[in-house]
Amino acid sequence: MKFRFVLACLALVLSSLPATLSAEEPSGESLAASTLKQLIQRQKDLLADAEKQGDRFDQSSFQSQMEAVCRSYEILLRDNPKFTEAYTAYGYLLGKLGQGHEAASILLKANELDPNQPLVKNQLGNYLAEDGKPLDALPYYLAAIKLAPKEPLYHYQLGTLLYEARDDFLKSGEWKAAAIDRAIHEAFRQAAELAPDRLEFTYRYAESFYDLTEPDWDAALHEWEKLEEKATTEIEKETMRLHEANVLLKHDEPDEARARLDTIREPALQKQKQKLIAQLPAAPEK
Repeated sequence: MKFRFVLACLALVLSSLPATLSAEEPSGESLAASTLKQLIQRQKDLLADAEKQGDRFDQSSFQSQMEAVCRSYEILLRDNPKFTEAYTAYGYLLGKLGQGHEAASILLKANELDPNQPLVKNQLGNYLAEDGKPLDALPYYLAAIKLAPKEPLYHYQLGTLLYEARDDFLKSGEWKAAAIDRAIHEAFRQAAELAPDRLEFTYRYAESFYDLTEPDWDAALHEWEKLEEKATTEIEKETMRLHEANVLLKHDEPDEARARLDTIREPALQKQKQKLIAQLPAAPEK
């Protein structure tokens, strides 16, 4: 399972590398650029082959081949110590292979050579957050957003950082509770608006209304209703309807909440349904 996650992450990284590194270069390209392009292609080939193997996957062989790729990166960087794109590609590869500290060191060098790479800023923020240093991670996430304000992932990760390390930010004395909750909500809103078809972004935005001191329940209801419209399975639709009922209860509309709860039929959702029913006022006697 862990290996499959690594493969998925590596595929994402490779697709995120600068287009000039994977596109055909003019015949006058440097040897370093040509070597980097070959290394990236080698990574892609290894990943594609590993996916094809399925249950026959040979992890030992994959690891030895990836180690050979890493050695080639080391030689390339030794001979080209200011090759920013190579540092970037190698740093991502190391990170996704589970070598976080080594990856951070390489990416810091890439950031030193070119401080205008949002992917590098974002990844450095990830390493600091994973290392239990959320306050140090924050400036890197903010820098990534400033450089690429229309990348939804950066907004989503900012919201996640602020939410998961909320107590750390409050203890720092630099944040008030209401301010950080608004910042979390705004970060998820940006991610959802930039990528309306990404369920993980839109769902998290809808959830973030619950964390506000004075939420706009009408807006929250609207978001859950939009998610219900986009849902493709019955259990997904009913899950969104449970949230609609919850919002209606918080908005003091028990009759509307009861009507939504009456439509919940999925066995897997009955426990959550009963919890909400318990919050309803007694039905008027007929």
